[in-house]
Amino acid sequence: MMIKTLLLFFSYTLVSFGKEAPAIESPALPAELSDYKLSQTPEPSIVLKKGDRLAICGDSITEQKQYSVIMETYLTACLPELEITSRQYGWSGERAGGFLDRMENDVLRFKPTVATTCYGMNDFGYVVFDENLAAEYRDRQSKIVDKFKSAGVRVVVGSSGIIDSVPDWVEGAKGEKKDLNIALSKFRNIALEVAKAGEAGFGDVFRPMLIANLAAKKTYGEAFQVSGKDGVHPGWAGHAIMAYAFLKALGVDGDMGSITYNESENTATGKNGHEVLNTADGSIKVRSSRIPFCPGPGVIDNDDSLRAGMALVAFDDALNRFIFKIESPKSKNYSVTWGNTTLPYTAAQLEAGINLAKDFQDNPLVIPFKKIQDAVAVKQAFETKQIKDIVHGEEGKEDMEAAFARTETEREVFVKNLAATIQAAEYSIVIQAQ
Repeated sequence: MMIKTLLLFFSYTLVSFGKEAPAIESPALPAELSDYKLSQTPEPSIVLKKGDRLAICGDSITEQKQYSVIMETYLTACLPELEITSRQYGWSGERAGGFLDRMENDVLRFKPTVATTCYGMNDFGYVVFDENLAAEYRDRQSKIVDKFKSAGVRVVVGSSGIIDSVPDWVEGAKGEKKDLNIALSKFRNIALEVAKAGEAGFGDVFRPMLIANLAAKKTYGEAFQVSGKDGVHPGWAGHAIMAYAFLKALGVDGDMGSITYNESENTATGKNGHEVLNTADGSIKVRSSRIPFCPGPGVIDNDDSLRAGMALVAFDDALNRFIFKIESPKSKNYSVTWGNTTLPYTAAQLEAGINLAKDFQDNPLVIPFKKIQDAVAVKQAFETKQIKDIVHGEEGKEDMEAAFARTETEREVFVKNLAATIQAAEYSIVIQAQ
């Protein structure tokens, strides 16, 4: 009951901007956040296509390789039919202008077809809103969008998130936490305006993090910091929210497929990546080529928990719907067993459909999912090393093109290792009348 209440409290709409896209009414901010004036956002305009090459670009928060790992893992496991490939380009301390200076050399050479950017945290200077910094941010963001579009890249302009404390490790940071977050909210609005003017998508990271942080503190206490223990760099909870924002902005619909069991006929059918191999006495054997987002069990009261962030933004309901239904039920109540977990349901619940990915956190797909996630993490770790340490290091200074050529050969090993983890999984779901 508490989780359902939280999901209702935390619900909101995330969208991206495109030409002629109609504005939608975002739910009003809680009274405690009434000082924040967030521009309305439109419907998503970006749609992922088969074979897309995604560039995930940003500052040190991107370089943490958490929301970027969530995104790439999701696209690899949950949408394998699209065969999307990804690269992570986070650079600690970077502002939009710094990325603009290197995007031709580091990013466009690999011919991405779609990109996400996440700048603003360093650009606002950790000070009360500064018009000069804002003007520079607008200019650099606009040029980034123009450069991507000139290269034929569909781009999602992401806003920054929030801060939860004034970072004492940032030289020149000054002002109160609320004043700095209001400054960030204005930079968020500028990012949206840039997206609109450039007919680009918009990834609203700020709004969901702001709402979730307030609600989490009310529920779990002040120690829960969506933006991380240092006030700026999120733990897994905050990164789950960021990934959610960007996946929504990329037009992901969250349909992970379904399995439908007809009790009267003792037959079952699977859709959208799930094949029923056989059905016998209420036991349904399934082969899944699509792996729903299954990171395993986790607490929801810890800001370094992926599951906590998923709950704060209703990740499963919006992006991770793996539905099981019963047609023509004979009994009023049933138990459903998937893996080592058995849960009770009414016939009405099963006729309407239950979300297996949400209800069964410990399930047979956790292990194949983790193999994909681990391979993504290793690959992205090398991508940081490739760009920051090698290409922009001593080897690159000697011969940058040779450094790129050598490291691409090395990176290909990680790409192949990731591809090898994408395999169909077999398991059984057992239904018993009670």
